[in-house]
Amino acid sequence: MAAPSPTTPPTAHTGKLLLEVVAPDAQLVSEYVDQVTAPGTEGDFGVLPGHCHYLTTLRIGELHYRVGDTVRYLSVLWGFAEVTPRKVTVLAEVAEKAEEIDVEQARAAVAKAEDELERGGLPSDVEAARVSLEKARLRHKVAARSRQRGQA
Repeated sequence: MAAPSPTTPPTAHTGKLLLEVVAPDAQLVSEYVDQVTAPGTEGDFGVLPGHCHYLTTLRIGELHYRVGDTVRYLSVLWGFAEVTPRKVTVLAEVAEKAEEIDVEQARAAVAKAEDELERGGLPSDVEAARVSLEKARLRHKVAARSRQRGQA
Protein backbone atom coordinates (compact mmCIF):
# COMPACT_ATOMS: atom_id res chain seq x y z
CA MET A 1 0.00 0.00 0.00
CA ALA A 2 1.34 3.44 -0.94
CA ALA A 3 2.20 5.90 1.79
CA PRO A 4 -0.32 8.75 2.20
CA SER A 5 0.59 12.09 0.69
CA PRO A 6 1.63 14.80 3.19
CA THR A 7 -1.56 16.80 2.58
CA THR A 8 -3.81 13.81 3.30
CA PRO A 9 -2.92 12.74 6.83
CA PRO A 10 -3.27 9.09 7.74
CA THR A 11 -6.02 8.07 10.16
CA ALA A 12 -3.68 8.39 13.15
CA HIS A 13 -3.31 12.11 12.39
CA THR A 14 -6.96 12.99 11.91
CA GLY A 15 -7.61 16.38 13.47
CA LYS A 16 -3.99 17.48 13.09
CA LEU A 17 -2.06 19.82 10.79
CA LEU A 18 1.14 19.01 8.98
CA LEU A 19 3.63 21.75 9.93
CA GLU A 20 6.65 22.22 7.72
CA VAL A 21 9.24 24.87 8.56
CA VAL A 22 11.96 25.35 5.97
CA ALA A 23 14.95 27.70 5.98
CA PRO A 24 17.46 28.03 3.13
CA ASP A 25 19.90 25.63 4.79
CA ALA A 26 17.54 22.98 6.25
CA GLN A 27 14.06 21.70 6.93
CA LEU A 28 13.62 22.31 10.65
CA VAL A 29 10.17 20.81 11.23
CA SER A 30 7.97 18.29 9.42
CA GLU A 31 5.48 17.10 12.01
CA TYR A 32 1.76 16.64 12.60
CA VAL A 33 0.68 19.19 15.21
CA ASP A 34 -2.47 20.35 17.01
CA GLN A 35 -1.92 24.12 16.74
CA VAL A 36 0.51 26.66 15.26
CA THR A 37 1.04 30.32 16.19
CA ALA A 38 3.27 32.41 13.93
CA PRO A 39 4.46 36.03 13.66
CA GLY A 40 2.68 37.55 10.64
CA THR A 41 3.61 41.04 9.52
CA GLU A 42 0.10 42.19 10.45
CA GLY A 43 0.30 40.47 13.84
CA ASP A 44 0.54 36.99 15.30
CA PHE A 45 -1.91 34.45 13.91
CA GLY A 46 -3.03 31.07 15.14
CA VAL A 47 -3.93 28.04 13.06
CA LEU A 48 -6.01 25.01 13.99
CA PRO A 49 -6.94 22.07 11.74
CA GLY A 50 -9.57 23.12 9.19
CA HIS A 51 -8.32 26.73 8.94
CA CYS A 52 -9.20 28.58 5.74
CA HIS A 53 -6.57 29.12 3.06
CA TYR A 54 -4.26 31.96 4.06
CA LEU A 55 -1.00 33.39 2.74
CA THR A 56 1.05 35.96 4.64
CA THR A 57 4.49 37.39 5.09
CA LEU A 58 6.34 36.90 8.36
CA ARG A 59 8.23 39.35 10.53
CA ILE A 60 10.89 38.72 13.15
CA GLY A 61 9.15 36.76 15.88
CA GLU A 62 8.42 33.58 17.77
CA LEU A 63 6.72 30.63 16.12
CA HIS A 64 5.35 27.99 18.46
CA TYR A 65 3.39 24.84 17.94
CA ARG A 66 1.64 22.33 20.15
CA VAL A 67 1.56 18.57 19.96
CA GLY A 68 -0.65 17.28 22.75
CA ASP A 69 0.56 19.02 25.92
CA THR A 70 4.02 19.77 24.52
CA VAL A 71 4.81 23.22 23.11
CA ARG A 72 7.89 23.76 20.94
CA TYR A 73 9.43 27.13 20.02
CA LEU A 74 11.37 28.53 17.07
CA SER A 75 12.74 31.93 16.25
CA VAL A 76 11.74 33.08 12.76
CA LEU A 77 13.31 35.99 10.93
CA TRP A 78 11.14 37.03 8.01
CA GLY A 79 9.65 34.81 5.34
CA PHE A 80 6.26 33.53 4.21
CA ALA A 81 3.56 31.22 5.58
CA GLU A 82 0.97 29.34 3.58
CA VAL A 83 -1.97 27.86 5.47
CA THR A 84 -4.43 25.27 4.14
CA PRO A 85 -7.03 23.34 6.12
CA ARG A 86 -4.53 20.49 6.68
CA LYS A 87 -1.08 22.06 6.38
CA VAL A 88 1.04 25.05 7.41
CA THR A 89 4.16 25.69 5.36
CA VAL A 90 6.65 28.26 6.64
CA LEU A 91 9.45 29.42 4.34
CA ALA A 92 11.73 31.45 6.58
CA GLU A 93 14.78 33.49 5.65
CA VAL A 94 16.24 32.37 8.99
CA ALA A 95 14.74 29.99 11.54
CA GLU A 96 16.16 28.31 14.61
CA LYS A 97 14.81 25.75 17.05
CA ALA A 98 14.84 26.94 20.65
CA GLU A 99 16.86 23.96 21.85
CA GLU A 100 19.61 24.82 19.35
CA ILE A 101 20.08 28.37 20.67
CA ASP A 102 22.87 28.92 23.19
CA VAL A 103 21.27 31.09 25.91
CA GLU A 104 24.54 32.67 27.06
CA GLN A 105 25.54 33.49 23.50
CA ALA A 106 22.11 35.03 22.91
CA ARG A 107 22.42 37.09 26.11
CA ALA A 108 25.85 38.37 24.98
CA ALA A 109 24.40 39.28 21.56
CA VAL A 110 21.66 41.33 23.28
CA ALA A 111 24.26 43.27 25.31
CA LYS A 112 26.39 43.91 22.22
CA ALA A 113 23.40 45.12 20.17
CA GLU A 114 22.28 47.41 23.02
CA ASP A 115 25.77 48.96 23.11
CA GLU A 116 25.75 49.49 19.33
CA LEU A 117 22.33 51.12 19.50
CA GLU A 118 23.47 53.46 22.31
CA ARG A 119 26.48 54.56 20.25
CA GLY A 120 24.17 55.85 17.53
CA GLY A 121 25.69 57.08 14.31
CA LEU A 122 24.27 57.34 10.84
CA PRO A 123 20.58 56.51 10.46
CA SER A 124 21.52 53.32 8.58
CA ASP A 125 23.82 52.27 11.46
CA VAL A 126 21.11 52.94 14.03
CA GLU A 127 18.56 50.91 12.01
CA ALA A 128 21.02 48.02 11.64
CA ALA A 129 21.66 48.09 15.40
CA ARG A 130 17.90 48.16 16.11
CA VAL A 131 17.32 45.10 13.90
CA SER A 132 20.28 43.30 15.50
CA LEU A 133 18.85 44.02 18.94
CA GLU A 134 15.38 42.77 17.92
CA LYS A 135 16.87 39.52 16.56
CA ALA A 136 19.08 39.01 19.61
CA ARG A 137 16.21 39.61 22.04
CA LEU A 138 14.01 37.18 20.12
CA ARG A 139 16.65 34.43 20.17
CA HIS A 140 17.20 34.93 23.90
CA LYS A 141 13.45 34.93 24.64
CA VAL A 142 12.77 31.79 22.59
CA ALA A 143 15.67 29.88 24.13
CA ALA A 144 14.83 30.95 27.68
CA ARG A 145 11.11 30.17 27.30
CA SER A 146 11.82 26.68 26.05
CA ARG A 147 14.22 25.96 28.89
CA GLN A 148 11.77 27.31 31.50
CA ARG A 149 9.22 24.79 30.30
CA GLY A 150 11.79 21.98 30.39
CA GLN A 151 11.80 21.54 26.62
CA ALA A 152 15.54 21.68 26.00
